[in-house]
Amino acid sequence: MSSFVVALDVGGTSMKGGLVTRSGEIIHTDRRATPRDRGPAAVVATIRSFIDDLATAGDGTPTGVGLAVPGLVTADVALYSANIGWRDVPATDFVPLDVPVMLGHDVRTGGLAESVLGAGRELSDFLFLPIGTGIAGAVILHGEPYGGSAGWGGEIGHIPVFPEGEPCACGQIGCLETYASASAVARRYSARATSSAAPALTDTVPTASPTASSPAIAAHLATSPAPASPVTVPTASPAPVTAEQVAALTASGDPLAMEIWGEAVEALSLALATYTLLLDPSAIVLGGGLAEAGPLLSVPLAERLGKRLAFRDAPPLRQAALGMSAGMLGAALLGWRAAGFADAGANWSPDVLKSPRVA
Repeated sequence: MSSFVVALDVGGTSMKGGLVTRSGEIIHTDRRATPRDRGPAAVVATIRSFIDDLATAGDGTPTGVGLAVPGLVTADVALYSANIGWRDVPATDFVPLDVPVMLGHDVRTGGLAESVLGAGRELSDFLFLPIGTGIAGAVILHGEPYGGSAGWGGEIGHIPVFPEGEPCACGQIGCLETYASASAVARRYSARATSSAAPALTDTVPTASPTASSPAIAAHLATSPAPASPVTVPTASPAPVTAEQVAALTASGDPLAMEIWGEAVEALSLALATYTLLLDPSAIVLGGGLAEAGPLLSVPLAERLGKRLAFRDAPPLRQAALGMSAGMLGAALLGWRAAGFADAGANWSPDVLKSPRVA
């Protein structure tokens, strides 16, 4: 009988769970919806039920449980989550079993997995930057995620990059997330594409043409094959586009898409230059949906970041290795740590990347 832990990554939309052995083998995975529309108590109850079902799928009793959850969190208490609405939920309330349990912040737990198992495996200090619906960051110092004095460490998505720019949902003005998240790229493209008179750019955002101000994008376009199928440019239709579609339009040379994409890259370069000068990371590991654009994002971003750092080299940009499995694998590391195995993951084979993933 193989010993295993239950690992659960709790998101605002869905939960990804699995069973992971002491050697790092993923022996079972599953996914469930997060019923946040029914309130925090329903989410806690669903987590308890999901953990019970995951444990039952294994051979015997789990050695421990690790949970990655959003919001402010300690190892023992989920203090607060704006997305879910809970406050001060003890770790034991999530688990219907009498086994050790450890909580972790969702993004920092993903960063822990990238540090121990993924793109930061041989690095001691780096930034894990998932760019998805929002933008978060996990500051990895000496191989461990750093949460700051009160758990707010890593909120790079709310660095004001254009102080006179657009309002952010957080209440600030000109946040990175407002320009460079996947949802922002889609929203800003749709707004300009559906407007009969697209607004002129203000001084808060570069006004040069996207090709001229982004030679790396132009170079990428010059060497990129044409899209496999035509990309339809939205007209006055209210139907929203996705960030993936904006990326495809950028790759096809669409001027408006290149403009929006260039502004996102500019915002990222500003925030990452500040981060680099403060903490001198060995690398910046890009994850999340927008990073799936690959060189279309990383090449111009590396170029602009390098130009912003006049007296030092920019840290290299790396693609995250674990994808959507990072949170669940990080939760597995927490589960083994809760059970007393502080070195969990140290001897796990890179073949863990080939293990079954949650679809």
